[in-house]
Amino acid sequence: MTHAIMPTYARLPVTFVKGEGALLWDTAGKQYLDALSGISVCNVGHARREVADAICAQANTLMHTSNLYHIEHQQALAEKLCALSGLDSVFFGNSGAEANEAAIKIARLYGHNKGVAIPTVVVMSNSFHGRTMATVTATGNVKSQTGFAPLVEGFVRVEYGDADAVAALAGNPNIVAVLVEPVQGEGGIRIPAADYLPRLRAICDQNDWLLMLDEVQSGMCRTGKWFAFQHTAIKPDVMTLAKALGNGVPIGACLAGGKAANVFGPGNHGSTFGGNPLACSAARAVIAVMETEQLAEKAASLGDYFVTQFRAQLADVAGVREVRGSGLMLGIELEKDCAELVKQALEKGLLINVTAGNVIRLLPPLVITQAQADQIITTVVELVRAFV
Repeated sequence: MTHAIMPTYARLPVTFVKGEGALLWDTAGKQYLDALSGISVCNVGHARREVADAICAQANTLMHTSNLYHIEHQQALAEKLCALSGLDSVFFGNSGAEANEAAIKIARLYGHNKGVAIPTVVVMSNSFHGRTMATVTATGNVKSQTGFAPLVEGFVRVEYGDADAVAALAGNPNIVAVLVEPVQGEGGIRIPAADYLPRLRAICDQNDWLLMLDEVQSGMCRTGKWFAFQHTAIKPDVMTLAKALGNGVPIGACLAGGKAANVFGPGNHGSTFGGNPLACSAARAVIAVMETEQLAEKAASLGDYFVTQFRAQLADVAGVREVRGSGLMLGIELEKDCAELVKQALEKGLLINVTAGNVIRLLPPLVITQAQADQIITTVVELVRAFV
């Protein structure tokens, strides 16, 4: 059945054919509760009517013209994202990797404009920024990089969460930017100390570097704010989005503010499909749902509930190392690798994920009900207790 597809994914033995809210159904009609959201993509739920209606209406009107011309939905979406974030300009692509590529190119051009010989970006251990050559180099995962050398020059890596390590690089004349996830997703739902981003902001200001935040997974209400950086008082120079922005329609965005807002000029960057009428219409509908249903506030409240319940119900389990969460971006770290729990959960009708080898990652749709939240908690606790 899949012999014509390159074997780049270790797929689970299931095919889904229908979704509604936080539920999915497979080809045999079996129902599943989705606690992964397509990896933090379907934040407003599967088959969301308002988003589907926007897509249908736009598909029946105008899907694509290219960026040789002005695009009304693109302009309106850019203005909305700038209003929500406090940033000034947006470049649209089709994915998180493309958004991060744009950010890296902004940093490079920013450095060259200042006369820096080899513009270099500080990146973090255990990070994930994409699969293109530049973003896989920025990613702190040797497995993702193996076999793809030579990698791209112009990156230096330090430990995630260690602001002192970033400050120690101040003497390097080639550094022009810091690229960091406010919460590491693929790295194991790692949440830094509350003063981490503010300290990075201060270090960047002191050295005339750009602070660039990868919010591809943490953005769009996932952590209980529109963007995770809003849990602090700082503002980045560059921020990247994708995943939940289109709720399944491919769209990525690289936002910039201040001195980074106008680094790009005509011809410096581009995308054939980026920001086309269809994708931007879908994204506008997604944002409208998030606003109307106050999904950031719901994610914050339910996220606290999940963490409280998991900590209470797993407190006596010796094999549980830590429960972490920021809104509905949740991780349960075990003392041993637990990838087999994914299939066990699937058999019980629950979709979860294991990342960093030993961290159960939960990214449920922000529209889940209280009853669905309790079902996820009960099933995961049963799985963990039986496993450890």
